Amino acid sequence: MNQRKKDIKILIVLLIALLILNYPFLDDKLKSFLNVKEQIHVDRIIDGDTIESNETSIRLLGINTPERGELYYNEAKTFLESKIFNKTVSLEFGKERYDKYNRTLAYVFLDNKNINIKLVENGFANYYFPAGKDRHYPEFVQAWEMCINNNINLCEKSTNSCASCINLKDSKTLKNICSFECDISGWKIKAEGRNNTIFQGKILGSGEEIPFKLELTETGDTIFLWDDKGKLVVWKSY
Repeated sequence: MNQRKKDIKILIVLLIALLILNYPFLDDKLKSFLNVKEQIHVDRIIDGDTIESNETSIRLLGINTPERGELYYNEAKTFLESKIFNKTVSLEFGKERYDKYNRTLAYVFLDNKNINIKLVENGFANYYFPAGKDRHYPEFVQAWEMCINNNINLCEKSTNSCASCINLKDSKTLKNICSFECDISGWKIKAEGRNNTIFQGKILGSGEEIPFKLELTETGDTIFLWDDKGKLVVWKSY
């Protein structure tokens, strides 16, 4: 019996030591599990989906905004500035804490509102989940559908005569389903992330197909097609 008591005491000591040695890891896991938020002051807006606080770059989770030189790049940045610049916000972390550029990954909340979602809702970003769908994913899809219904910015529907003709046959092929040819020069097709293809000097005859190549995430992706005026033609999730 005495030996058993000694063994139990040794086990307790070892468990306490393990907890102490792994406290940062366990603390992060506990915060993630309990959705504990960390407060920061927003010192700078780098672009539509990246901010800076105390010289630390923070990449907004769940979204991808236009790059410099693309349509709505400036508008996305200005929108984010109007919402959170020089304010104290709360961060909620997802499955991964950092990206490959060592930027902190987080959802940004102001007055309990998810600012990342607001960017999608207002047509300044598409949703983007390269690490896999999390509990917020349905909210982002709903925000995008709201944007589509409101027909604004990145969600504004194309009025091109070929907008109803060019379909996503699958995740690698476009097809002209109309009885007339369509000029898709300058049209851009992209996945949720940065990779995209712009069609140059291409006219699709009736029933003709054209292949494209995009790197899709293994956890699921969405393909978006915009016309040469930056208006949305079609989008489809895979």
